[in-house]
Amino acid sequence: MSNLEAPFDSTVPSICTSNSCGEDIHQGTEEPPVKIALGISKRQKKKLEKKQKWLATKEERKQKERERLKLKRKAKREAGIELGPSRKLLKLCTMANSNCKQRIVIDMSYDGYMNEKDLCKSVKQLHRCYSSNRRAKNPAQLYVTSFHGPSAQIMERNNGFKNWDIHFKEESYLDLFFKKDVVYLSSDSENVVNELDENKIYVIGGLVDHNNHKGLCHRLACENEVNHARLPINEFMKMKTRQVLTIDHVFQILLAVTEGKSWKNAFLGIIPARKGATALDDSNECI
Repeated sequence: MSNLEAPFDSTVPSICTSNSCGEDIHQGTEEPPVKIALGISKRQKKKLEKKQKWLATKEERKQKERERLKLKRKAKREAGIELGPSRKLLKLCTMANSNCKQRIVIDMSYDGYMNEKDLCKSVKQLHRCYSSNRRAKNPAQLYVTSFHGPSAQIMERNNGFKNWDIHFKEESYLDLFFKKDVVYLSSDSENVVNELDENKIYVIGGLVDHNNHKGLCHRLACENEVNHARLPINEFMKMKTRQVLTIDHVFQILLAVTEGKSWKNAFLGIIPARKGATALDDSNECI
């Protein structure tokens, strides 16, 4: 079978160690001191010193964040606001115990198409997918395929991620599932997912590209002769921007529909306000 993986781009750093990613994804690991080499420019030296200072204060920042979350939970308890599932309940809500057998794949074969910053963003969005699934009463069957190379190395910074309740696979989704059962999700597809089918495997492209590779997921799906379709956004929503959503938003919409929500309610609850999405009339209200 063929593989969707782009040729590895040697210009893409294999490890993300700076806060240029936008958020700290280095959990539970000790960072070695940054060595400042001789003969580097003043600008490079300043950048490395800033990085060293950021790493040196990492534990302090993590402690402050823990305290902030602790106070936030306390305030919610005192206000009578529901805190969400307990750790004990979360341990029971696993994919193996779930009544939901819907398979959703995040295809991480796009590492060569992204720079360091976007690689970090894609890993962070994957983290959000896991968090959403972990808190679901009946989590979907979540697969992460083609998981090797830079994105996997970045994920290594998340201490204990290998124990996450996710099916991490180095193989391509094409090597794991029959083509006839696959539906690759793409906003460029002319086909529409009107309802979810538990016998199908829905694939989300793990790509963050800011329109640098417009239509790539759709093109590769066609080249690999797999079914493709878009979410029914046009059928339920009016949007001021393009219908391209982030990896985690697509996953959260699918998860919401598996939980019994209508497409419209799933879109309204998950699509960010900045997209300017408003509901059409209720005549199309169905799942």
